[in-house]
Amino acid sequence: MKPYRIPQLVKPYTDYDMIQRHTELPPFSDGRSHLLYIFLSYGTEADRNSELYTLVTGLVQLALDTHEIIDRTQDDPGGDLMRSRQLKVLAGDYFSGWFYHLLAKRGQIEMVGSLSSAIADFNVMKARLYGKMKEMLLSAEQYLRHSVQLNMRLFLSFTPMIEGALTELWEKLLAEFSHCETVCYELRRGNDPGNAREGYCYWKMLESASDDEAELLRDQNMDLKDWKKLKMKYKCDTLLTDKLHESIQSIQGLLQGIKDEHLISELSTLLDRFLLQMKISGQAAVEG
Repeated sequence: MKPYRIPQLVKPYTDYDMIQRHTELPPFSDGRSHLLYIFLSYGTEADRNSELYTLVTGLVQLALDTHEIIDRTQDDPGGDLMRSRQLKVLAGDYFSGWFYHLLAKRGQIEMVGSLSSAIADFNVMKARLYGKMKEMLLSAEQYLRHSVQLNMRLFLSFTPMIEGALTELWEKLLAEFSHCETVCYELRRGNDPGNAREGYCYWKMLESASDDEAELLRDQNMDLKDWKKLKMKYKCDTLLTDKLHESIQSIQGLLQGIKDEHLISELSTLLDRFLLQMKISGQAAVEG
């Protein structure tokens, strides 16, 4: 198996001065991507296009995530916020365009269709989630569960290509890594009430909030100090951190059940790398 180098391959598509100066991209789905690469590259069903498939899937996921974080408020129509919105729209479209181009260039038309179908499913699932959010028919746990399912969707499209004996392990690990990355994102976004609106913390606080607190939460210009006070009162960060630790323990348990030394070595390397990235990300979130 070739060394995993997807983050390096993604950089030429993401490292633009205009983007870095005027907007911010969501985190790359490195845990899920590395997991996909390992399983596509393993065993008798190993695919010689595993690196290409992982790269384009990561780019599509980044495109979807970039469009997701576009600020939909109408303030400051001609300023920095508007420029940031426009760049996010263009960046998301740009990443999607490369997905088609890279696969078509290698004659992978069937894979274009498979991933396009997964994108369509993702959009339907996202629309249903938005509907529940709009009607306020959602608990914090339901929100998190739906978010994890969305973050798995593109990667699940490769399940038929995974060696049969490893399918169950692949799906379980994908669920846990998707859960970890989703929770990490919720922890980061929870530092800013603007970015966290309608995220896990928002729904968790809303479940138990008093009438005055609920009105405060719905305020588009909620003060950061008030937001942090409510977050602490309802122990949002603690709940998310506990969920993160539970998923990591589940991953470690799944790895202990693997007999193949080569596979467990690859997956252990992934987990160690993933834990290091989460630690760095967690420190940045605390400092932020």
